[in-house]
Amino acid sequence: MDKFFGNLHAVLGTGLVLAIVLMLWLNGQNFEDGMAAGNAIMRWLHTFFGVLWIGLLYYFNFVQMPTMPKIPAELKPAVGKHIAPAALFWFRWAAAATVLFGLAIAFHAKYAIPALTFQDPYRLIGAGMWLGLIMAFNVWFLIWPNQKKALGIVEADDAAKVKAARTAMIFSRTNTLLSIPMLYAMVNFS
Repeated sequence: MDKFFGNLHAVLGTGLVLAIVLMLWLNGQNFEDGMAAGNAIMRWLHTFFGVLWIGLLYYFNFVQMPTMPKIPAELKPAVGKHIAPAALFWFRWAAAATVLFGLAIAFHAKYAIPALTFQDPYRLIGAGMWLGLIMAFNVWFLIWPNQKKALGIVEADDAAKVKAARTAMIFSRTNTLLSIPMLYAMVNFS
């Protein structure tokens, strides 16, 4: 059991197999149509990557940032050199996958343009989509470039690192703020 649960790839693969079994066994009647099956799989992937993205956003904001000032100076490099870069890898790619699958769902169901232009009855999901797009922009073009400087992944002097860390924190907190109404819009659209 330790060997199995100690292997993240084995756990993820088994989870994927179980999800497919559930899809075919308990939801199989909805998979007679290839379009319905594709839509269900895209929604599942959108949700999976969204949970990963927002989970990491909340980890950074609820755990890592508040805890860093309490960590002894000699231990901080472990976070900055190992934990944060790995978490940021999954954070930014989960954001990209969430947006990609979300847009695929909206275009597949033919409500992307009406939602993004706030037409009835798609205003709520449109607001959620715009909030998600803004958040993804923040991840890729504001948080990640500044985190690279703050963590020493790219060359920067000490003053630039401090400024970059603050900028990354502000936009990470902005995304936390935006995630609350975004999640409401996504969950309550029907």
